[in-house]
Amino acid sequence: MIYFDLFLAFSKIGLFGFGGGAAMLPVIYEAAKTLGTMDKSEFANLIGISQMTPGPIAVNAATYVGYMSAGLGGALMATFAVALPSFILVTLASYFILKFKESRMIDGILAGVRPMTAGLVLSAVVLMGQQAVTGAGQTAGLISLVICASSFLLTGSKKINPIFIMAGAGVIGALFMA
Repeated sequence: MIYFDLFLAFSKIGLFGFGGGAAMLPVIYEAAKTLGTMDKSEFANLIGISQMTPGPIAVNAATYVGYMSAGLGGALMATFAVALPSFILVTLASYFILKFKESRMIDGILAGVRPMTAGLVLSAVVLMGQQAVTGAGQTAGLISLVICASSFLLTGSKKINPIFIMAGAGVIGALFMA
């Protein structure tokens, strides 16, 4: 039954999760809560792990939730389920977008989806930010804010590779928050 629940939850996420992995995170969190897999703190860890591992964040998060729910079989089912709708929809969308590439309706649909995607990403940022600051002690919360602000500035203005920023944040966390 858990495999069916995982397939149903993650195929819905894959089907209706517009805007990429970060925009899907709030919906993945709700699925994890419904499955009884993890709380906010564990989900914040999932986000960090999903960001650091290679591959799309939504697929990584689905794999992690699936594994926490039902081991290796659950990981495989959740991964397959979250990717399948995208594969089918991208194949269909590519055909129709190429066929109707001059359509004002297609332009209108894409114009409506963009602000919704920004809202979903902002929701994920708020969820992660709350957990980063309130999920730790006072000193760790301050260090979390400094890491967050520094990461934002270093990627936005200095164009430093995010891999180096993740490694640095991990070292700082190990030294000051362990």
